Amino acid sequence: MTRSPMPPPGRGPSRLPPRPPSDGLGWAAVPLVTVGLGSPVSFLYAAVRRRSAGMAVAAAGYAAALTAAYEAIEARGDRPHTYGMLLLLGTWLVSTMHALGARQRLYPPADPSDQRNRRVVEAARYRRTLRAEARRIALEDRGLAHELRIGRPDFDPRAYDDGGLIDVNHAPPQALRLLPGVTPELVDRIVRCRAEHGAFISAEELALQADLPPRIVPDLAEYGLFLT
Repeated sequence: MTRSPMPPPGRGPSRLPPRPPSDGLGWAAVPLVTVGLGSPVSFLYAAVRRRSAGMAVAAAGYAAALTAAYEAIEARGDRPHTYGMLLLLGTWLVSTMHALGARQRLYPPADPSDQRNRRVVEAARYRRTLRAEARRIALEDRGLAHELRIGRPDFDPRAYDDGGLIDVNHAPPQALRLLPGVTPELVDRIVRCRAEHGAFISAEELALQADLPPRIVPDLAEYGLFLT
């Protein structure tokens, strides 16, 4: 069976929480820094991103203005050249002001509480990926799992982040207390049952043997590691 590459000690999976949403400042600066030449592309991007007919019209208008400006600049005579330069300058100024004015509508600032909630949710999802990767390592390579101290928060310090796994069959009572929903009384049951019957193979067997409440079984399955 082909095995996926293991992460080096001290590092979790390569997946990282996503970046915060853009504030649109880079988009609004395109017309300014390109002297208006990037305006059609910039507003066309906004039209596609926001599905805005108004942005599409603006993109077409700036493209037409730039085309007319360059045709006038290349025409013979001083007057067309002057008109072309003025039209190019006007397109630059108008498109820059338009982009700056439309920025907050296209990229509205997120509510701080919403941002905080999103970060919390993404962090929880990331911790879930850490647990899944650590569980895979533990099941495929017991020696590496032992070296990384997966499921053993009682060993300190630990360089490898396993996302909060607890090795139910080997962790001491103080580590078992970290399992969600497990009270000191339930820890005593688990330790006593473990000593009498040996290692458990699943959260369901643990709950049955130690007479644990069914409501905590999903959390035991998520955070418990059952290495025999």
